[in-house]
Amino acid sequence: MIYKVTLNGKIYEVEVEQGEAVIQAEYDAALPVATPAVAEAPVASAPQSAPTAAPVAVGGGEPVKSPFPGNVNAVKVTAGQQVNAGDVVAIVEAMKMENEITAHKAGKIGQVLVQKGATVETGAVLVTII
Repeated sequence: MIYKVTLNGKIYEVEVEQGEAVIQAEYDAALPVATPAVAEAPVASAPQSAPTAAPVAVGGGEPVKSPFPGNVNAVKVTAGQQVNAGDVVAIVEAMKMENEITAHKAGKIGQVLVQKGATVETGAVLVTII
């Protein structure tokens, strides 16, 4: 499959085959580029589970939200636990990187709305702080 990627103002055509990437061409981002037609049979991919919608916070408290879609690799807090601003409340994996999601203020964890293994979307509430 061929993708176009813009990096530092330059457009690259990147062909991806079984996990390897090869740069095919480099273009100046200011120039229009025609997309070449690729006539390939679709490749069947492994079935993926449907994203799990994160529950909505109920009963007050300020939400700590996921800034991006991903998978919850760990939940580091429990309901009733005291936290300080900057404490890690969860770890969300996105694009093969583990990202620490931190409390934005000090307080007590009101609700934990996700669990390890859950799939979350951008803006999903992970925990609430009261």
